[in-house]
Amino acid sequence: MGQINPVFGAVIPSQSQLALQNNYLNFAQGGANDFAQQYLPEIYEQEVERYGNRTLNGFLRMVGAEMPMTSDQVVWSEQNRLHISYNNVNLTGPGAGTFVLNLPTNGGTIQNAVAPNDTIVVMNPLTGVTVKGIVGAVAAGAGTTTDITAYPFQVANWDALGIANAGLKVFVYGSLFAKGTASGVFSVQPQFTQFSNQPIIIKDRFQINGSDMAQIGWVEVATEDGTSGYLWYLKSESETRLRFDDYLEMAMVEGELAAAGSAFVAQSANVPGFTAAGGAAVAHGTEGLFAAITNRGNVMTGYSGATGISDFDQVLKNLDTQGAIEENMLFLNRSMDLDFDDMLGQISSGFAGGVAYGIFENSEDMALNLGFSGFRRGSYDFYKTSWKYLNDASTRGAVAVSNIEGVLIPAGTSTVYDQILGTNIRRPFLHVRYRASQGDDRRYKNWVTGTAGGAYTSELDSMIVNWLSERCLVTQAANNFVLFQS
Repeated sequence: MGQINPVFGAVIPSQSQLALQNNYLNFAQGGANDFAQQYLPEIYEQEVERYGNRTLNGFLRMVGAEMPMTSDQVVWSEQNRLHISYNNVNLTGPGAGTFVLNLPTNGGTIQNAVAPNDTIVVMNPLTGVTVKGIVGAVAAGAGTTTDITAYPFQVANWDALGIANAGLKVFVYGSLFAKGTASGVFSVQPQFTQFSNQPIIIKDRFQINGSDMAQIGWVEVATEDGTSGYLWYLKSESETRLRFDDYLEMAMVEGELAAAGSAFVAQSANVPGFTAAGGAAVAHGTEGLFAAITNRGNVMTGYSGATGISDFDQVLKNLDTQGAIEENMLFLNRSMDLDFDDMLGQISSGFAGGVAYGIFENSEDMALNLGFSGFRRGSYDFYKTSWKYLNDASTRGAVAVSNIEGVLIPAGTSTVYDQILGTNIRRPFLHVRYRASQGDDRRYKNWVTGTAGGAYTSELDSMIVNWLSERCLVTQAANNFVLFQS
């Protein structure tokens, strides 16, 4: 018969204590016989939200609305100014009282709205010297100019302005006719300015194979929509959706139109889905908020609360020259937000370096709070908040110098004619248009393909979650918006 030699292992301990590597438990690299692999370690099943609420959207929901559109382009018209005024007017022959207005052309036609018998104000913008007079004759000048012969009321000529061949401001304030005379020689036709924007298609997707969908982890997943469990793909899908929702807003804020000579247009064939340069009609991009204000609005550079209220008063004076909309919203990064608090605190304190109690009914017992939600200056009301998008480290925050520090957005509405509804409606100055019709609503599309997760659309052993939206931003009356830059 055979003999069995049992294996008992080392039953006699070492006679000395040694600090050997195998005396310590290694959970990460331990094998099947490792002590740490036999007993459940103390594991936290919940994730730590070290970045808090990581989503960035919500800005557009606060300031605007969303409305459908059925075209590749949205076009709106904006009124021009009512009164007749010209800047950068050059003066020649001051003794003769002849003005040369450098006016733009429209199809070769001089755009002149100043007529004989009009009474005018002529100002030197640098010195404030003002002379009033009456127009005697209007004639076509050289090139794109119109010669206006006008005569001052109080002086012999226009020399009192102190400027020759330099920029003057001229505006009509009325007319003066003799008894029994005919009316003016021509009438002024109203004109408007058209603007447009184009929607872009925004997409995202999440894909997971069927096997990993059935894999259970030890970390409990809790998504923002209330779903919970130990299937990790639930969190991955949720975060993809949240990121897509943020992109819908970020694209409306940061969007840029492709310039004709840009590399995107020239090389569009190298971007998946676009055509060659000659037919790249789809390679257009879209005009976002920052671009709209830069192109058609007001840009405030180098604002500082340390200078007191004077910088902000310059903004108010400019608003006076535009629509003078009473209620406005300020969305600021943290630095600019604190600058406003400092500015308001200085006003409230009544003296340099003082403690501010004025806005709190002059009560020292009340808590000092400079986190103002709203304030009034002059005839304007302002509501300010810190804008997370400008503060977040994954977007425009956490940089040494941010070239965009905040925006001022009018809170009013404008009346426009809606072709879909067939009536006049009031719309916020800032709102989103999305593609939608009876055939397809492209505001927010979400669908699942593959053979996992309840979908059976192909032989692919995966679940693919798709998102799509087609939209653009309409920034109406951008002349009432302000972009704060460093």
